[in-house]
Amino acid sequence: LIPIYWILIRSFMFEPDIYHWPPYFFPVRPTLGNYWQIFYGTDYDLPILRWTFNSAFVAFSRIGLELTIASLAAYGFARLEFPGRDKIFFVILTTMMIPGQVTLVPMYLQIARYGWIDTFHALIWPGAASVFPVFMLRQFFAQIPDELWDAARIDGAGHLRFFIQVVLHLSRASIMTVTIFAFIGSWNALLWPLIATKAGSDWWPISVGLQNFVTEAGPQTHLWMAAASISMLPVLILYFLAQRQFIEGIATTGLKG
Repeated sequence: LIPIYWILIRSFMFEPDIYHWPPYFFPVRPTLGNYWQIFYGTDYDLPILRWTFNSAFVAFSRIGLELTIASLAAYGFARLEFPGRDKIFFVILTTMMIPGQVTLVPMYLQIARYGWIDTFHALIWPGAASVFPVFMLRQFFAQIPDELWDAARIDGAGHLRFFIQVVLHLSRASIMTVTIFAFIGSWNALLWPLIATKAGSDWWPISVGLQNFVTEAGPQTHLWMAAASISMLPVLILYFLAQRQFIEGIATTGLKG
């Protein structure tokens, strides 16, 4: 928490106070001027609200797609019997060892072929399917007692109804954990959005926009800190709202299976 606190307190300081030695551990002359300059007073094109909207739209879109795909795949690997199930799951897990940088070029060529460069499509669809959420949810789904499935079959429920009404209801903690990981991964993504969007684009997420701002603005640490505080605020809010479910999901996933 120390780096977060360090950024926050310096976002309320004047620039000379940031470089004071010994350093101040709280604002001696608190000011909101840095935030005012970020939104209204800088000499740079800084549409931070637009960047924030882009990041939020991409993050929530990816969360919806990722949860849908991962939960259905995890249910199949955890509850269904079909030839080669464990071998297929093992092969899918091995893809986690492939560095993301290896797939950048083929993924860019594919997205460019679809005409999606510099659009929301380029930022959303490449992250719609991920292996880690499948693995995590599969471990939790495997813990659900078989007696519940037997009872659901007696009541005439099929796999889809059992999945929606029973499995998802019992897996809220794990689903919230996957949601937080997916949101943080999307919100903080920099390399792929930097490649998939053009310079000065209206489609920049906040990570790319702030990186460009730091490059153009030069050594204006007080403005960097204010912009960084705005960038990390949604992640902190989401974590504190879902903290109990997040800890429960981490603690109970993978106990057996």
